[in-house]
Amino acid sequence: MQEKQKSEGKCFFCGKTFAKAGINRNLATHLLEMAEKEKTGKSFLVKVETCKRWGSSPYFLSLWIDGEATMKNLDKFLREIWLECCGHLSKFHGVGMAKKAQDVFEKGLQIDYEYDFGSSTDLTVTVIDEYPIKADKKIVLLSRNEPLEIMCAICKKNPATQICAVCLGYEEEDVFCDKCAEKHAKKCEDFADYASMPVVNSPRMGVCGYEGGIIDTERDGVYVNKK
Repeated sequence: MQEKQKSEGKCFFCGKTFAKAGINRNLATHLLEMAEKEKTGKSFLVKVETCKRWGSSPYFLSLWIDGEATMKNLDKFLREIWLECCGHLSKFHGVGMAKKAQDVFEKGLQIDYEYDFGSSTDLTVTVIDEYPIKADKKIVLLSRNEPLEIMCAICKKNPATQICAVCLGYEEEDVFCDKCAEKHAKKCEDFADYASMPVVNSPRMGVCGYEGGIIDTERDGVYVNKK
């Protein structure tokens, strides 16, 4: 699969698109403006990305989390947008699920999270800043990377819609448009039998039985070629 994917996301507040490196600065500006108008509680701007010890990736979530939300609430959100496939166990390293965000989070804090202790997906949760206001709900999705420009490895022209879970990361041809997927199925028995999986907007793509989330499904699909 192609490397060095462009990563950008739209701002929940203004609708503008920013690169991964700049989106949270923009979101923080909006939250600061809100905090100047009223002070009614505590909330946090949080980014979630793949665990950095495994290298950087283009996937990210920017979340506005209310202080009353629990780590279990965050666990449920991460499962529903990025992870859930077979009811695997999960954990925040060093933090219990019953803890409230306001009792755990502080600016600059990083917490590692693991879903599925077998074929694990490892994430890092980073607290960007905190604000003296309540969030609109327990967890608000402020931004997420747009579907990545993953193109068919055979024709190079069409966005990929399917991956081969067996070939992914091991063969040059591992992602396919629907037409080229038929070609791959003729030479890869595993793909034809069980290894065909959908392209989804998640770092768990191709792992275990993961086929997509139930939150923000519009941006959980394949890249749309606008050229």
